[in-house]
Amino acid sequence: MHSFSQLRERSGLSIEEVATLVHKSERTIYRWEGGATMPDTLVVQKLQDIVNAKKTLHHVPTFTFIDLFAGIGGLRMGFESIGGKCIFTSEWDKYSQITYRANFHDDHPIAGDITKIAAADIPAHDVLLAGFPCQPFSLAGVSKKNSLGREHGFKCDTQGTLFFDVARIIEHHKPKVFLLENVKNLQSHDNGRTFEIIKKTLTEELGYNIDSIVLDAKTLVPQHRERIFIAGFRDNIDFKFSNFSFQKSIQSPKLKTILHNESEASELPYTLRDPITKALRVNPKYTLSEKLWDYLQAYAEKHRQKGNGFGFGLVGPNDTARTLSARYYKDGSEILIRQEGAIPRRLTPRECARLMGFDATRNPDFAIPVSDTQAYRQFGNSVVVPVIKEVARYMQPFILSTLSRKIQLSSHFTV
Repeated sequence: MHSFSQLRERSGLSIEEVATLVHKSERTIYRWEGGATMPDTLVVQKLQDIVNAKKTLHHVPTFTFIDLFAGIGGLRMGFESIGGKCIFTSEWDKYSQITYRANFHDDHPIAGDITKIAAADIPAHDVLLAGFPCQPFSLAGVSKKNSLGREHGFKCDTQGTLFFDVARIIEHHKPKVFLLENVKNLQSHDNGRTFEIIKKTLTEELGYNIDSIVLDAKTLVPQHRERIFIAGFRDNIDFKFSNFSFQKSIQSPKLKTILHNESEASELPYTLRDPITKALRVNPKYTLSEKLWDYLQAYAEKHRQKGNGFGFGLVGPNDTARTLSARYYKDGSEILIRQEGAIPRRLTPRECARLMGFDATRNPDFAIPVSDTQAYRQFGNSVVVPVIKEVARYMQPFILSTLSRKIQLSSHFTV
């Protein structure tokens, strides 16, 4: 077997994934695999870095967790930061799987559609993480099922929703801790019935002590983004979010902290150096077309005259952005960056990675191996990583406390 093929296999990436990651055709990768041509030095180094990163994962974790509805790994990054080890991942979208695999080099495969995975096929774990989609529940037919002696409770109330799959996995494995994430509107969804069923399921049906909090990411990143977090503990631990506060010394940053500037290296296709002035500039392809810009202005004016607030969000370096959404790839209207003497532009996917906290510095730490369209969708659907790290930090002593009880109990019954 050719040395490149061996390196690729040790990295855990398929030929298709390598091609996507390094922006080469699959045919080129196959030629490298067979030794017909020599691989690029930078590609070899990238694969070697992945292999080296995998080696560092072989440490004794403080706790284990599973990552459901994983997206591109935002929840995971938060709980790895406090010593957790991911032992199972489920994500149905194939493009998100590519991004996830390019950034996390596990010894377990990424499972697909969670609705098709038996709870018994998921490994036992200490903590369950899930950013499940928000769906309405139907209570119709519950009383009829009661009269017929059929199964009810959460298995009836939540059947057909993705929360049902979270609940059935919790019921089977009884993890010590879980953290669920969702949009702020979960509380008011379906006139509040959705949230009430979720709380009843987690407490009365599954036996957990829970608490929830809504956090706005603008404290840590230059983006107004509110999300609800629901934490649950199986043991009788008095966990409350009431004392939670962000611990960052530098808070409420502005967009200038994530926008491309001269201090960073160029990164194709997002930025390039002017061949004459050597100045760094954002690729012109991110500037809106004149036709689209005219449309957005006319649309905003039309709603302004009606007294509505619909329209684009035009911002500069000293502003805070609106919420980045999964539809950002369509027209970028919620976050448009002013350009002096020119039509506004979209954020680049790299700036989106920074806006969501996946890149902690101006170094492009987080790999973006997919198209701009897929990248915008992935970041728009994701969590803000620094917020998750702060939530994990706050939960850490409670997690360690409940795990120490688990260890003491197992020691008590050891003969």
